[in-house]
Amino acid sequence: MNKLHINPKYCKGCLICVEMCPKKALEPSEKMNAKGYILPRDKDMSLCNGCKMCEVMCPDFAIAIETEED
Repeated sequence: MNKLHINPKYCKGCLICVEMCPKKALEPSEKMNAKGYILPRDKDMSLCNGCKMCEVMCPDFAIAIETEED
């Protein structure tokens, strides 16, 4: 199964990753980083197809998807 990695130091809470996920595997969490931004979390990583659209679209390079192929 694919694995989600979020760097809370870089995330600014824009949640573009949540909106761009074609499989809707991500959602906003209740967690905030030190700057007060809401972080994304995995809703159901079994839905993730490893397209890495969230990773590509993140303007702050705060998200990474580890696939089984990696």
